[in-house]
Amino acid sequence: MNGLAAHKFNRNEFAGSLGDLGTLLPLTIALVLINSVPLATTLLVIGAFYLFSGLYYRLPIPVQPLKVVAAVAIAAQLPVETVAASGLILGVILLVLAATGAIDLVAKIFTRPIVRGIQLGLGLILMIKGVQFIAAPELVLNGPAVAAWLNPAVGIIGAFIALFFLENRRFPAALLLLGFGIVISLVAGERMPLGDLGGGLAIITPDFSHYGSAFFLLVLPQLPLTIGNAIISTRDVAVAKFGTEKSARVTLKTLLTSMGITGLITGAVGAMPLCHGAGGLAAHYRFGARTGGSNLIIGVIFVLLAVVFGDQALYVLTLIPKGVLGVLLFFAGLELARMIGDTTEKLALLTALSVAGVSVATNNMGIGVLVGLAMQGTLMLIQRLALTGNDQN
Repeated sequence: MNGLAAHKFNRNEFAGSLGDLGTLLPLTIALVLINSVPLATTLLVIGAFYLFSGLYYRLPIPVQPLKVVAAVAIAAQLPVETVAASGLILGVILLVLAATGAIDLVAKIFTRPIVRGIQLGLGLILMIKGVQFIAAPELVLNGPAVAAWLNPAVGIIGAFIALFFLENRRFPAALLLLGFGIVISLVAGERMPLGDLGGGLAIITPDFSHYGSAFFLLVLPQLPLTIGNAIISTRDVAVAKFGTEKSARVTLKTLLTSMGITGLITGAVGAMPLCHGAGGLAAHYRFGARTGGSNLIIGVIFVLLAVVFGDQALYVLTLIPKGVLGVLLFFAGLELARMIGDTTEKLALLTALSVAGVSVATNNMGIGVLVGLAMQGTLMLIQRLALTGNDQN
């Protein structure tokens, strides 16, 4: 099928399009409030990236924040110009990897056990974060504390809704979750103290003084996760869920190129740096998305939020309770973690578990990937030495 004929637009695609909000919204809102990233501009770029990904890949290829960049920028309260510079630098690096074919050499290092470890580790991290969201005393992101039982109750009820309706094609779980959560939030009447958010689209450009800190603080720790999760693992999940034929356009080169171009755009306008990701693909799939139609649906929603509401869209986004976001995160993580099931060989499983274990222990996928690569190299060296010793005997 060609063009829009390859896309479906129904309640299940709509529900699936919402599956990754648990990852996307918290980091977006934190970067807006702490690092002064322009919200309307970011929403517009997110929407455009979703629209492009849906039209080109024809699958629910996700749009996500660069997690390491976001986490470090938020923790260190880096200026928005440094965040923007990281997008530009990473965009150039990704495009060079795509243009030169160097990604094919890099991919040989990221073997199946490494990829499975990334998926398991990220899945566990998402599940843990989901439980933390459900247990939080605040009903909405960065909002005031409410009755201690309210948000956990929302999360527990939301989990039962997900369990009972996850495979229901008539009443999609994500739509029921979102509707339930928004109603509770409106009834509770709690809102974030946002103050004056300003107006519409804004453009922020970095100068040369921001590139050094962006490279060392943000880009270097982000690269292993980007290559392992956003590129190689995303391709792996696409093939596993949709088959080789349907995911023919989801190649290492095309993922690098789409992310690289988007990195240049986000850096040029000061928006939140974006990527693809295996966790987001698993989330969209778990809640019903099967075609690029889900991308077009959520893409239009984000574009409308940017154009109609501008920065005031933050009021709309924070109607979704943390408990509901936590449920979305938990089930997305579970879907991703399940992929470890085809890894049965002992050394491969040991490598995968080392990646996952270190990632969860440090809450840093980049460190987990580096440890896994080191273990993989060590195990290969031991095997070669053993074979050499046997030959000499």
